[in-house]
Amino acid sequence: MIPNKPERPRIAIIGGGTGLPVLLRGLKKYPVDITAIVTVADDGGSSGRLRNELDIPAPGDIRNVLAALSDVEPLVEQMFQHRFASSNELTGHSLGNLIIAAMTSITGDFVHAIQEMCKVLNVRGKVLPSANQSVILHAEMDDGSIVTGESKIPNAGKMIKRVFLSPDNIMPLHETIQEIRQADLIVIGPGSLYTSILPNLLVPNLGAEIRSSKAKKVYICNLMTQAGETLDYTASDHVKAIYGHMGREFISSILVNNEPIPYAVQQRYKEEYAQPVQFDIKSLSALGLEIVEDKIYSFDKHVIRHDTEKVAHILYNMLLDETNRRFIRR
Repeated sequence: MIPNKPERPRIAIIGGGTGLPVLLRGLKKYPVDITAIVTVADDGGSSGRLRNELDIPAPGDIRNVLAALSDVEPLVEQMFQHRFASSNELTGHSLGNLIIAAMTSITGDFVHAIQEMCKVLNVRGKVLPSANQSVILHAEMDDGSIVTGESKIPNAGKMIKRVFLSPDNIMPLHETIQEIRQADLIVIGPGSLYTSILPNLLVPNLGAEIRSSKAKKVYICNLMTQAGETLDYTASDHVKAIYGHMGREFISSILVNNEPIPYAVQQRYKEEYAQPVQFDIKSLSALGLEIVEDKIYSFDKHVIRHDTEKVAHILYNMLLDETNRRFIRR
């Protein structure tokens, strides 16, 4: 008897920052089971203040992912993302961050709070923090100095040698491990390499589960380099940095942009000491990666972003290929 083919293939996406929500907005339109695994290492702005004052994991990246996967009226999402500009204690706080903090206080647990917010916002998929506790990101620089704090690392003005987390006893959620084990496709990125991607992969046991998973693993490389993190990095430099931190090769494919970034856009980004990531095909091939090329950028208010529709379509096709292959092998 031939087993029934699964109706909804599973995809786990790991990241944070601004890159992950962009991708999720496109992917939620497809018939897939989405799990977003999000960093809680942010220590700047509203997230950092709430983390320090209430001793909770940083809610900011989680908030952005909840908003991206929500299925509510635009005004409700706009309210959730509203940032106060008053001249009192509320200045700089996002309403969504405050709501998550309040829900954590009410339920007594950060993960439970996120689950309740998923119901309130009618979220399409699961949103899980990479750890259910505050974590601190540190960077060892090329001169041997240590910089502590996710928000401080890019501003140190030095080359990063490695990043690491504290405390030593960080544990991933059981639910997160289960979702990794059940995923048909694991997506890493897009997002800042050292401050959004690696803080997830470095959570003990979580990174090991991702490495050992039999699912296809896809890395979505950044479109532009980032001052203070990846200045002059090529695409293969990004991959090598991940491998260096994880101790072995484990990525199956890399998604790269093959369309030149317009000169006028490059000139605007020069002020930020950012430039297009060079996709060094030979070096990527030498790493044994399947290279998927396409024009995958778009513009949002003069800011270059991954094209949410195009990238989601590519990932969905990859996911179908993987689930079809597995079904046939049975």
